[in-house]
Amino acid sequence: MTATPSIPNGAQLLVQITNFSFAYGNNEVLHDINLDVPQREVTALIGPSGCGKSTLLRSINRINDLVESARIVKGRVTLDGVDINHPDVNVINLRRRVGMIFQKYNPFPRSIYENVIYGLQVAGVKDKAVLAEAAETSLRAAALWDEVKDRLHESALGLSGGQQQRLCIARTISVKPQVVLMDEPCAALDPIATARVEELIQQIKERYTIVIVTHNMEQARRVSDRTAFFYLGRLEELAPTDQLFTNPKSDITANYITGRMG
Repeated sequence: MTATPSIPNGAQLLVQITNFSFAYGNNEVLHDINLDVPQREVTALIGPSGCGKSTLLRSINRINDLVESARIVKGRVTLDGVDINHPDVNVINLRRRVGMIFQKYNPFPRSIYENVIYGLQVAGVKDKAVLAEAAETSLRAAALWDEVKDRLHESALGLSGGQQQRLCIARTISVKPQVVLMDEPCAALDPIATARVEELIQQIKERYTIVIVTHNMEQARRVSDRTAFFYLGRLEELAPTDQLFTNPKSDITANYITGRMG
């Protein structure tokens, strides 16, 4: 792997992945990953299917815990310097701090309003004024308020696909996470809806640290500050996005981004 680039001056590290190897049963799918994620930047993870991108993403909020055979071989993942896999870490609290947007938009079969405030209610917030304010703030942040403000109590399932994905983003940021993970968030969307979500990513990175997995290399170029290229479970190259796409240091990276390798 090529050397990790220096973090921009003034940027604070939020997530650090150190010598991290991960397996499903006896199948080791990530090998000795070292990746630092600066605060309030967009880090894109790219690479061929099956190279470990989504597994790494799900390791940052321990969604992999739900897979019976999943196990850490070695290394650690820290959030604000705390090992997220330490036995004393409350996983529910961790997932509030590290929200996740999935490939397929997944609103609950409830009203738009109930979807947005769900996480706050689970956290014990009962004040109706606080919930209403949080719902509006989150929907505005997700660039959805003007489209749904007159139908908040209608089913979320009546929204278009792009609107449903932005609603899921509003639901995620309503609890004010530090990190937002996105696993192919535009894979099920048309080009217009994709453009709206990409615009939204650029807007919310002012407040949130974002890690996005994408197979769309043009999307990675448009939305990310830094890009990590994975190949066969290893981090092959990590660089500022413009540098990685215009002057990759690794021949494997160059072959992938120019289409000479699938």
